[in-house]
Parts: sequence; structure tokens; C-alpha cells
Amino acid sequence: MISFRPAHGRIRIATLLFILATAGVRAEGPYLHGFDAIALLPPPPALHSPEDQVDRETAFRVYTARTPEEVATAKAEHKVTIFAFAPAIGPFFTPDRFPKTAALFKEVDAEAKPIIDGAKDTWKRPRPFVADPARFTEPGDPEKTPDYPSGHSTHGTLFALLLAEIFPNQRDAILAKGRDIGWVRVEAGVHTPLAIYGGRVLGQSLAEAFLRSPAFQADLAAARAEAASAQP
Repeated sequence: MISFRPAHGRIRIATLLFILATAGVRAEGPYLHGFDAIALLPPPPALHSPEDQVDRETAFRVYTARTPEEVATAKAEHKVTIFAFAPAIGPFFTPDRFPKTAALFKEVDAEAKPIIDGAKDTWKRPRPFVADPARFTEPGDPEKTPDYPSGHSTHGTLFALLLAEIFPNQRDAILAKGRDIGWVRVEAGVHTPLAIYGGRVLGQSLAEAFLRSPAFQADLAAARAEAASAQP
């Protein structure tokens, strides 16, 4: 328990608030230890700054050119799972045939999500339809969390890079699908390009951190063996 003392041992209120605000940004789990998203990512530009305005104008151009199919894809991928990559990997990639792989990525998601959420909560950058509701009038699959970095882009990049370790022959298609998982959020009007790029940087760094973990490598070997036996 933290106590406040009137003497020199007192913790300043501002310091305590900073600790509480960033507590979820560092990762601690079976695979990740001490991963710090705030030290990795640059802060987004200030709201209404020239850089921010250019980013939002680009988002609006993409949003106005979207197709109904792109909006449908964004809604279908509201929750990103590894099985969204089945079109890139093959129709055999289903939950019933890959229980070990599904369990592995469930833990990956459990460790990555607090990092993503902590970064979002640190900067609280408003989404396009929040900052400019007069123009982004029909966002596809709107969410309440902040814009930067994009969770879908982070997950798409992270999952793609790790799945490519299990299915190396499909690597290019897997990585392309990972990019699309992020970019479709701009088409839907729920993210700006800057949020997607931030997510890609975060996802790539997370993937590198997972791959450095001996515990993750051991479980990855089991997923590779499962894939070898399940593929036609």
C-alpha cells in the first residue's frame, strides 16, 4: 500500500498519477517482460496542428472512397483473431484443427492488449468520427477507445509476423493480410493513417520481443508441429 507522509518520504501526487497512468504500458507475462510502448512510439501530433490536419484529411479521402465490401470487412473483423488469416494460409486453418496454435495466440493477445490499451490511454488521441463528426458521419464499426496506435493494425502486424514463423511458405500472403487488417480501419473511417503506422511499428516490435522469449519459442515449436500435421 502506498502511504503519503508529510516528511521527505512523501510521493508527489503528479508522480503517482504518472505511475498509475502508465502502469498498463509495460508488459509482464510468461513471454514478455518490461516491454514499454511509450518509450518505443513517438507521441501523435497535437490535435488541429498542421500535421494532424494532413493526417485527418488523408483519412477523409480514403473514407469517402470506401466500398460497401470494405465496410463489411471492417465489421467482420471487429475482433481480430488468427483465423482471419485463413484466406492467406488455407481453408484448413480452422480452430478445431489448431487448438495449440489458438491457445498460443490467446496468450499473445492477453499480453499485447494491455500494452496497446496503455498507449492509447496515455495519448487519448480522438478517432476521426470523434474529432470531425460532421464529415465522418457513418463510421463502419466505431469503437470507444482512442485512435493512436491502432489496435487492429498492431494485432494484424503482430499476428502476421508470428504466423509467418509457423507457415513460412505463405509468408507474403500472411503479411499482406496483416497490413489489410489495419488499413481497412481507415477505409471504415475509424482510424487515421498515422494510427495504422503506429500500430505497425508497435506490432513489429512486439513480434520481435515475443520471438526473443525462450518460453515463447518452446510453445511456438509445438504450434509448428501442429501445423505440420494439420496441413493437407
